[in-house]
Amino acid sequence: MSLNGKSGEFSRIINRVGDDCVNKSRNYFHLHLVSDSTGETLMTVARAATVQYEDVQEIEHVYPLVRTQKQLDRVISEIESAPGIVLYTLVDQGISDRLERTCRDLGVPFVNILTPVFSVFQSYLNVTQTHRIGGQHELDAEYFKRIEAMNYTMLHDDGQVWEDLEGADIVLVGISRTSKTPTCIYLANRGIKAANVPLVPDIPLPAHLLNLKKPLVVGLVASAERIQQVRRNRVLSLQAENYNDTYVDRKEIAREINMARRLCSDNGWPLIDVTRRSIEETAAEIMALYRTYKAEIPGITI
Repeated sequence: MSLNGKSGEFSRIINRVGDDCVNKSRNYFHLHLVSDSTGETLMTVARAATVQYEDVQEIEHVYPLVRTQKQLDRVISEIESAPGIVLYTLVDQGISDRLERTCRDLGVPFVNILTPVFSVFQSYLNVTQTHRIGGQHELDAEYFKRIEAMNYTMLHDDGQVWEDLEGADIVLVGISRTSKTPTCIYLANRGIKAANVPLVPDIPLPAHLLNLKKPLVVGLVASAERIQQVRRNRVLSLQAENYNDTYVDRKEIAREINMARRLCSDNGWPLIDVTRRSIEETAAEIMALYRTYKAEIPGITI
């Protein structure tokens, strides 16, 4: 092949690679989230929406605490540099109006995600909106209750300070790698004092756990395959060389699962299989159980 022929082939390869990159870039889009508070509401809504579209990937630009025109200048500059969908929650009408005008001029879609909600509330309640920025994050009694719950949960993680479990709202029991800790943290963020106790083969449980009166005790299990997979990944991530082989042995894991099931059955504790559940789904099920439990046990409040 001549040099010119090689050059022509090289050019075709480069062009094809360039075309592939362009086509691939179409799977990505910019998502601008503008808030005068923490932006948590926007991120939750945005991710609930984007997860429904498998062939696209958002590039998030999050702008929290946008409360002045000067702070909005930077946001507008970013949107101009990388146009995309704009979602916002802005209480100040002047800032909101300017952002909308900019989006119209740029031809990018924009949505104030709380406007439809406010409209429904206002028409139904027939009251005026207060326009409080970050009202959901006020330092009220509910806020301090969540902080207290979080402190309690961290102090009582993985069977620590088990003598004080009577002060919990919920106690989770389960073998290793059944997501006890993250589930407890999620519950604590909802104001629930949650503790967890690991079930370890051949190690007896504290007698105190079997005699709890106030807390709801819930067992967590998962399939042997799932637990084995998670444990193997954990061993690899920790680069543990001297771990116990039984920790990832499927037969031993199955024995642990059966032990957990028997324990919950013997004590009348509800049992949740978390194999195909997210932390949020598991927590929702636990909170539903707790609401029923509270209704049946006088004097328990949350």
